[in-house]
Amino acid sequence: MTHRTASCDCGQLSITVEGEPRGVGVCHCLSCQRRTGSIFATLAGFRGAWSMSGRATEYVRTGDQGAKFRFRFCPVCGSNVFHTEEGFEDRSVSISVGSFADPTFPPPSDSVYDSRRHPWVGLPETVQVWDKDPD
Repeated sequence: MTHRTASCDCGQLSITVEGEPRGVGVCHCLSCQRRTGSIFATLAGFRGAWSMSGRATEYVRTGDQGAKFRFRFCPVCGSNVFHTEEGFEDRSVSISVGSFADPTFPPPSDSVYDSRRHPWVGLPETVQVWDKDPD
């Protein structure tokens, strides 16, 4: 089985997952823009077990539909590496695609909160676009 490891910029915090991502998407919500310091977040979701190495600082945010998301970032370099949804930590994890530092990583298939996408950002025609979060 394929193992993938993502890490922060300084290498202190890392996460390892097995298998291929269940999905890759971009999120244009204002919270992700602030959280990443970019104009969108690019995330890969994985099912099943994951293991973390190093120390993480955590921040919990409540989403639009009431779910609580626990974001983990490096207390040394500040990189935002991954997050889980409370109640689903053992079944699913979402990892910042940039943390894999792999230009061959699969491209996104979905774009959520597209209503907040900066107008000069283009997406591949194959990406399914959602005005808000479809969940």
